[in-house]
Amino acid sequence: MKNFWVRAASAVVYVALFLGSIYSGVLTGNKTVGAVILAAFLLFVACGCTFEFFRIVKQQGAAPCRPLGYAYTVMALLALVGVAYGTHMGYLALGIGVTLLPMAFGLAAIVQLWGHSEQPFRDAAYTMVPMLYAAIPLGLMPSLHESYNVLVMVLIMVWMNDNGAYMGGSLLGKHKMWVRHSPGKTWEGTAIGVVVTLATAYFVGPLFNSSIAWYHWLALGFICSVIDTLGDLVESMLKRSVGMKDSGKIMPGHGGFLDRFDSLLIAVPVAYAYLAIIVAPGM
Repeated sequence: MKNFWVRAASAVVYVALFLGSIYSGVLTGNKTVGAVILAAFLLFVACGCTFEFFRIVKQQGAAPCRPLGYAYTVMALLALVGVAYGTHMGYLALGIGVTLLPMAFGLAAIVQLWGHSEQPFRDAAYTMVPMLYAAIPLGLMPSLHESYNVLVMVLIMVWMNDNGAYMGGSLLGKHKMWVRHSPGKTWEGTAIGVVVTLATAYFVGPLFNSSIAWYHWLALGFICSVIDTLGDLVESMLKRSVGMKDSGKIMPGHGGFLDRFDSLLIAVPVAYAYLAIIVAPGM
């Protein structure tokens, strides 16, 4: 019971910080201040994810170039945030990033020439993973909020899936889903999570954006539910590859940055793609 209350209190703080940063522009009455606060929060999370990823792969004997990895993370996130808010510097940074992206792995590989790794190409690839796995998904969040105003709804659907799957699995779970990567996850809990997420998408989604048709909300709900589950399994696979239970300890009862954001890091890009490719052309 004590662990439950610790988890609950930690979750309340997490939700308050996340939603507070998203709506900081409204709360302060200044859009620019809101953009800076949200960017600062996302940058903090991205750097935290980068730190935890490098710490995890270090236990595999990997030696990625950390300074370069952090630089990629910061530049990618700030460029995407800048684009979301339509700043000239943001578009300039994105243009430079797209131009230089093909060179990014090459630079990471060149740095390994001065290292002593037995697997330099693996370590060069690991240098880029935080940018692809954390920075870019987090950097897309302001675009969802600014362009479609559905970022909070995506967060709600992911959270509802997590809670529905947890409660459903605790009460009715009997058949293990993927013991190799997540021993506690069950098919019953996963199914209940999908149902809860679809119901939330159908009834709550239009309240956030009525211009998006109900069937698009249902599709987004299904996408978020399935990708949420897969994202959690991917992060579990990463941790279990080195025998680690939690990626960090920043959130008592929940773990680290990757533990808390694992689902969103994969769900957000897919939701963004669906909105940009399927929904936006018809609006």
